[in-house]
Amino acid sequence: MSSERPSATPPRALERSAGGVVVRGSELVAIVPTRRAADGSKVLALPKGHIDSGETPIEAAQREVREETGIVAEPLCELGEARYWYRRDIADHDEEVEEVRWLELAEAQLTLSHAAEREMVALALAYLEEAHKDR
Repeated sequence: MSSERPSATPPRALERSAGGVVVRGSELVAIVPTRRAADGSKVLALPKGHIDSGETPIEAAQREVREETGIVAEPLCELGEARYWYRRDIADHDEEVEEVRWLELAEAQLTLSHAAEREMVALALAYLEEAHKDR
């Protein structure tokens, strides 16, 4: 008879999501989801969500931006990929948005909750600067 106890750690699952860095002038749109961080604090994030069957990542990003913010945005390019590791509480499935707000791009680079999203903002800024040079 083994004295080992079953692991309380749930198995890892790969989930694919898509989101957008929506820019208007020198601002971008961010959301405050109703779901809180592990420590109970509010999260400031980019709009994003699961890719539905048959959708491309760009299509999913456009749909998620519209669903979470009410903004119909025109995709320009894919900026890159962000990876997150998190624990999912099976009972915690509320994905509604508490607030949508516009932030200055420079502010967003400092205040978005996840480093990977701050990096996406940096990539968006670099893309916009390069596009501005070509004009």
